Amino acid sequence: MKTLNIFALGVIICVSSAFSQATASNTANPVLNPNSFYVVIGAFSIHKNAIKFTSSSAQQQLSAKFELNAQRNLYYVYVLSTENRDKAIEEAIRLRKESPYNDTWVYNGLLGQSGESVKGIDINPVTKEGIEEVSSIEASTQSVQATPVVEAPLVEQNTTESNGKTESTPDMGENGKNFFFKIFREDDKTQIEGDVDVIDAGGSKKIGTYAGNKTVKISQPASKEGNVSLVCEIFGYRKSQQEINYQNPQGEGIVLDENSTVVPFELVRLQKGDIAVMYNVYFFKDAAVMRPESRYEVTSLLTMLQENPKYRIKIHGHTNGGAHGKIISLNADADNFFALNNTKDGVGSAKKLSEERAEVIRNFLVSNGVPSDRMQIKAWGGKRAIHDKHSPQAQSNVRVEIEILEN
Repeated sequence: MKTLNIFALGVIICVSSAFSQATASNTANPVLNPNSFYVVIGAFSIHKNAIKFTSSSAQQQLSAKFELNAQRNLYYVYVLSTENRDKAIEEAIRLRKESPYNDTWVYNGLLGQSGESVKGIDINPVTKEGIEEVSSIEASTQSVQATPVVEAPLVEQNTTESNGKTESTPDMGENGKNFFFKIFREDDKTQIEGDVDVIDAGGSKKIGTYAGNKTVKISQPASKEGNVSLVCEIFGYRKSQQEINYQNPQGEGIVLDENSTVVPFELVRLQKGDIAVMYNVYFFKDAAVMRPESRYEVTSLLTMLQENPKYRIKIHGHTNGGAHGKIISLNADADNFFALNNTKDGVGSAKKLSEERAEVIRNFLVSNGVPSDRMQIKAWGGKRAIHDKHSPQAQSNVRVEIEILEN
């Protein structure tokens, strides 16, 4: 039995000589119908980790995407999707040899919601044998590093990045205390995937960002009082914040079970007048084209509009500064809102760029069935900057905001 390190961390299925030749052949060269082969460079249990890793792949000149593998309950980051098995195997082997992704593998099956009822197969491209288990990169000792060359709303980066927000490295030593942040919807109590920022209220210093709906260990705050702020901000929902004492956490719904302190976050959908920043929508530089890692958040916006047919929204586009410059736009017949392979070059003002970026989000929503009359566009250019355009935080000026007009 052979173990793949770092990315796959899987156990290869060995072919027993006791099986028939036909069975052995199927195990050594697994093929699933329909013939969808994905060249996978990483797997993540947290979608924001997949976002950051997808973005970081741009440094290797790769155009990566990610989708949920419902069978594994992992987000697969892949760089190629093809019906040609040999082509997928060849590309996976090349990446193993010529890139940092030396545990690249091939997934044969379907990804996304359409793949929920289809059992897929993970394949080691070298041995062409099936991989029995695939562990997420979060479980490995390799940190997820991402330095995307993008224009996007970013948080000031002074700590380790790992899951889409700036994240301090948690202290997992003996001084830590177990918490369980229960994040769910107010209306139907269903669980929501998301994170909670933990801030030392005494020193206003961020302790870390922790995944919700799982037990996490949080280090003791440095301040004597031990007061911490817990902030849960998930796109499509109102921000929720709680103040507790680390040593003696009390509050509505907070309970102590045998393993951890359970803190509930009951989130409410955005309401009329609310404005939410799409922190995880990224654009190619000088372009009104979204990067692939933006797919999750714009899909979240789509889901929100589908769930609430009375919603009407205004999409606000913002840039850093107001100078004229190059603008890369999608051609009229383009059907991929997340790639630069069908574009045209032009020039225009910062306001024009912000308008086209807002429009590309509207066009994505329209292409997925949302009536255009439910959406308005407002282009601000650089008129509503959050920071001075020359400050270290100026990149935060580049953003898209969603305002709820009716609900």
